Amino acid sequence: MDIVSTVSAMQASSRAAHKTGQRVGFVPTMGFLHEGHLSLMNIARQHSDLLVVSIFVNPTQFGPHEDLSQYPRDLARDKALCESCGVDVLFCPSESEMYPLDSSVYVDESRLSCGMCGAARSGHFRGVLTVVAKLFNMVMPDVAVFGQKDAQQAALIQRMVRDLNFPVEIRVAPIVREPDGLAMSSRNTYLSADERVQALWLNRALQLAESRVGEGGLQSAAIASEMRDLLGREAPGVIVEYIAIVDAVSLQPVDGVGSGVLVALAAQVGKTRLIDNLLLA
Repeated sequence: MDIVSTVSAMQASSRAAHKTGQRVGFVPTMGFLHEGHLSLMNIARQHSDLLVVSIFVNPTQFGPHEDLSQYPRDLARDKALCESCGVDVLFCPSESEMYPLDSSVYVDESRLSCGMCGAARSGHFRGVLTVVAKLFNMVMPDVAVFGQKDAQQAALIQRMVRDLNFPVEIRVAPIVREPDGLAMSSRNTYLSADERVQALWLNRALQLAESRVGEGGLQSAAIASEMRDLLGREAPGVIVEYIAIVDAVSLQPVDGVGSGVLVALAAQVGKTRLIDNLLLA
């Protein structure tokens, strides 16, 4: 596995692969890898000849009171995990390499980013789209894989690729969960034992929504209300930020529920903000 840290070296590696007809697959991460990340790498491996993974904790997607300085990091472990997945190139740029001091161009989206996580995290998705656009230009992938757990992020990246004509195929991989149902996240490490038990109710609330949809007859507002009631009753330590039932592509609220609808939620568990979602088939 090659480890590169400069844009020029990364672009040279991808250009060399393309020159010989190889497909470049890409998985962007912020490190502290877990099985969810590894599942993305395995999917990207199936659709590419050269597999690139980036590790960069992107400062522009963190708000002033968020956990940038405390975000978990373990580069040595991450390198070993990447090697175990057959990663060909690990791209680990510095902040100065990614963002020159006089950087002044950013990528903004004005519709899909307004609700859900975007409503509470001003500027977050501008940072996400900007760093992903930059990484696409640095890695020059043919295919990139993102996780369904960050459903709003994935939808925004798909829209950016469409609207700005990036020649990249986007694949969205299913959520990977712990055996007890908790969606895998690097931030799960922040949870105390008691908070982790409370956090399990996020997925249980989504399962409630799925069962109600299967029964038929309920509108989205009623389902969201039942989810809130469940969390309030069974997990008083969970502070719900939002429950959204939206079209999975436009992210606009829907009254009825069925195929192509995303049920998503965000909540504070102790000091940790967690998100989870369910895509109705």
